[in-house]
Amino acid sequence: MGKSGSRLFSLIEGYKIMYRAFKSMRFLSKSKNKGLVSKQFSERIMLAVTEVNGCAICSYAHTQMALENGLTGDEIKQLLGGAMDDVPSKELPAIMFAQHFAEMRGYPSDKAKKELIDDYGMETAERIVANINMIMLGNCYGIPAGSFVSRFNKNFKGEVDSRSNPLYEIIMLLGVVVFLPISLVHAFIARLFRAPILKTK
Repeated sequence: MGKSGSRLFSLIEGYKIMYRAFKSMRFLSKSKNKGLVSKQFSERIMLAVTEVNGCAICSYAHTQMALENGLTGDEIKQLLGGAMDDVPSKELPAIMFAQHFAEMRGYPSDKAKKELIDDYGMETAERIVANINMIMLGNCYGIPAGSFVSRFNKNFKGEVDSRSNPLYEIIMLLGVVVFLPISLVHAFIARLFRAPILKTK
């Protein structure tokens, strides 16, 4: 597998994605979310981002979760194919933003961010971005992890990504070990200073 024309995440991108994901975690607790982003809504975001990044193991995992949360097989197939025919109209701007976010590798345009806030309000927009940041983390490391395991275990549900190679996979997985404690501290400091996860000029 591997999305045609897209490239894999670099080691530096991996750190930035991990930091943003950890900074986003506080927005995903039940008390913080307040029902602003439903489980179905969240899974649509996850599938849309995964379609852009082309992570086989994330596609498999979130297909199962989406089915458990009430999405139909047809809708899941459409989302993983880049189509949004069955996406509820009120969620469509967010799903389109999620695709744009992934296509821009975590750096959406200010115009797109402003439109997201205008459509949903800051509180819900932050929850949407938090969900996007979490699946970006899953995609970033799911591709090398899934590919690496698939090379040695034919019964594994993933597959070797055509864009990947063993050296890339080892480097990225070692990066997790190094980056994990650093990014956690970085995110904690950002939280102390109330650094936003969604800001515009």
